[in-house]
Amino acid sequence: MSQFPRQQSNLMSETAASAGAGRSQEAEISAALGTRSIVLVGMMGAGKSTIGRRLSARLGLPFLDADSEIEIAAGMSIPDIFETHGEPHFRDGEVRVIARLLEGAPAVLATGGGAFMREETRGRIRDKAVSIWLKADADTIMRRVKRRVDRPLLRTADPAATVARLIEEREPVYQSADLTIWSREEPHERIVDECIDALHVLLCGRANGPSVTP
Repeated sequence: MSQFPRQQSNLMSETAASAGAGRSQEAEISAALGTRSIVLVGMMGAGKSTIGRRLSARLGLPFLDADSEIEIAAGMSIPDIFETHGEPHFRDGEVRVIARLLEGAPAVLATGGGAFMREETRGRIRDKAVSIWLKADADTIMRRVKRRVDRPLLRTADPAATVARLIEEREPVYQSADLTIWSREEPHERIVDECIDALHVLLCGRANGPSVTP
């Protein structure tokens, strides 16, 4: 009698168990978040929107893009806001929009590259969310943004030098995020898997072992 049906049955059981384990991990993260959101921070081109959409789908949470919400609130594009009103006006509006979004239901929120630089916004994120810094090097960022025309801060004579300067200024602040994940030229789902694993360790790590009382 052929052993194939039994082997097939065992394989199906193992696959189902693996899928169940994945769902359990994500469900545990959602439960541990409670009313908090997940906020992605980092440089332009780090993949916050791309990874954020996939992460939100895995966790069963809505996805929000702060830049898109700012454009809706202002009734104009971000480049137009910069050109018409200047960067300080944009940053003030960014603070207000992110504050409003964090008061809503839990979600995965992708923020603009400069949003985390405002102390007021960092404080709100710290109180209302778990933050993930998607860290990318300058070469990766330039490859991703060099063909984009909607990056006001890169409308300079030397965009590469501008990116290097922004990285130097911003990375010390980004480092205060709860988690850091390297954004690199890997399949998006691999980066999402790393986010899921890091979130689970941060939020649920104690639940996997006995608690220790000092």
